[in-house]
Amino acid sequence: MRVVIADTGPLNYLLLIDQIDLLPRIFDAVHIPDAVCAELADSRAPQIVGDWIAKPPSWLISMPTPAIGVSSSMLDAGEEAAIALAVRLKADLLLMDDRAGVRAALAREVIGALGILDQAAAAGLVDLPAVVARLTATTSV
Repeated sequence: MRVVIADTGPLNYLLLIDQIDLLPRIFDAVHIPDAVCAELADSRAPQIVGDWIAKPPSWLISMPTPAIGVSSSMLDAGEEAAIALAVRLKADLLLMDDRAGVRAALAREVIGALGILDQAAAAGLVDLPAVVARLTATTSV
């Protein structure tokens, strides 16, 4: 089983385009640090995101945020925690959209929302042009 860690961004975008159910079809489970859980539950998050994280699916595994060795002013708490959890669990894949976070995590395989949609399209689960058009139309992009 691949160990997959997610930051807030890909989860947020997949929820906004009603494609969050792709994750358990592609991965057995997705782990998030509690810092990501807190970002998803933040009152400024879209309501659909807050409602979803209030009753998370069984395939989403929330874990304590590990101690973060070096903090970066370029990363938010969720990104730092996701990278730290990926290091601690020796993750196979990190789901992250933020470019600064991706650069900080280059030692790991990293894909964002578009990468998830691309994998889902390759498996015949979605029409890639249609879901990318929906992603582009979100106000969070």
